[in-house]
Amino acid sequence: MIPTHIEHIGIAVNNLDESINYYETVFGMKCYKIEEVADQKVKTAFFQVGQTKIELLESTSPEGPIAKFIEKKGEGIHHLAFAVNGLENILPEVESKGVQLIDKQPRKGAEGLNIAFLHPKFTHGVLTELCEKP
Repeated sequence: MIPTHIEHIGIAVNNLDESINYYETVFGMKCYKIEEVADQKVKTAFFQVGQTKIELLESTSPEGPIAKFIEKKGEGIHHLAFAVNGLENILPEVESKGVQLIDKQPRKGAEGLNIAFLHPKFTHGVLTELCEKP
């Protein structure tokens, strides 16, 4: 597996509107999309920075993974996402190298991407997402 680029950096936030305002006001960037991913209990907002995106993540439920992350660690970087080709074939390869998979099969994520997460206990503390355009 060789990633093609960093697809996005996911940042957990308490308030999506306040965070969007921060990025637009301070950096002059424009949020180009807001989307809810119901099965992940999250609302997302995207900014494009060169080839990489910033994905802001606000929980839509106190039981959602982003709410639990913020409760434990506070707001901040939640995950790093790499763009790959052949995600379905990459997952068994990564697992064979001793990395625990959170997702053994790709699932749908924001912006229609196929995604899969690698467990941070096996990635030096960084929740890692692999992404592929369908």
